[in-house]
Amino acid sequence: MYLLSQMEAYMAGKTQKTPSFEAALAELEQVVAEMEAGQLPLEGALAAYKRGAELLQQCRARLEDAQQQVRILEEGTLKNFAAGIADSSSGAGNAARREDA
Repeated sequence: MYLLSQMEAYMAGKTQKTPSFEAALAELEQVVAEMEAGQLPLEGALAAYKRGAELLQQCRARLEDAQQQVRILEEGTLKNFAAGIADSSSGAGNAARREDA
């Protein structure tokens, strides 16, 4: 019965959208806990291992995507922001000098 429910859940998961990072991580933690408990029959352990490998791949892919987005933001936005601060401070100094003149 456990194996049947695992396979049904597995097939249902294949037809649904990819879960969020947090949902995939929570499910992965649950799979790991079940496997560490050592109470699964061989077929259940294999199904759990396969599901865990899929979830791990999904989590890694999401993390890599997030890291890439951060790199893009750091290269574009943060550098432009730093340049904007330098321009603002030099502009403020010019304004102060003009008032003194």
